[in-house]
Amino acid sequence: MNAILYIHGKGGSAIESEHYKLLFPNCEVIGLDYQTFTPWETGQEIRIVVEELKSKYENVILIANSIGAFFSMNAGIDEMIQKAYFISPIVDMDKLITDMMKWANVTELELESKGVIHTDFGEDLSWDYLSYVRSHLVEWRVPTQILYGSKDHLISQDTITRFANKHQATLTVMDGGEHWFHTDEQIAFLDNWIKI
Repeated sequence: MNAILYIHGKGGSAIESEHYKLLFPNCEVIGLDYQTFTPWETGQEIRIVVEELKSKYENVILIANSIGAFFSMNAGIDEMIQKAYFISPIVDMDKLITDMMKWANVTELELESKGVIHTDFGEDLSWDYLSYVRSHLVEWRVPTQILYGSKDHLISQDTITRFANKHQATLTVMDGGEHWFHTDEQIAFLDNWIKI
């Protein structure tokens, strides 16, 4: 039997994994509620779970949403994952953080001197986080399917296409899809995509 590990995005939870139990009835579907929110800590949480699953199941398949995909790519789990499905993945965290710095009118010098800056749009900018991202470039060697919405406000289509080409991932773009796949039409598109 195969195991499917679901890693949610920001504000999500492991309960979302219930949706995939219907789509993969012959697999054990497990959702992870990670307790940390940095790539170095959350990556470690994910790695521990994947190691445990790998010891019990023939194959481990990953489904990761948004920042959950970024955390997964920082977990050092490539050799233990048979296949991955990324939904609206954050594939260039450096660019996302620098974009958020522009939105908040924060310079790198300000961020470095203050360490952490709170923004009006609810995100904390962290120098330690940005430094980690820059010193730990993503290397991902897992056969991966990516679902991306053309109206994703966090990641540009150029960024996602570059990542897909570099990592030989298969990219599917939903015209009119958003970063968060939540409408009936978007969920139906996601379900059809993941079942192929």
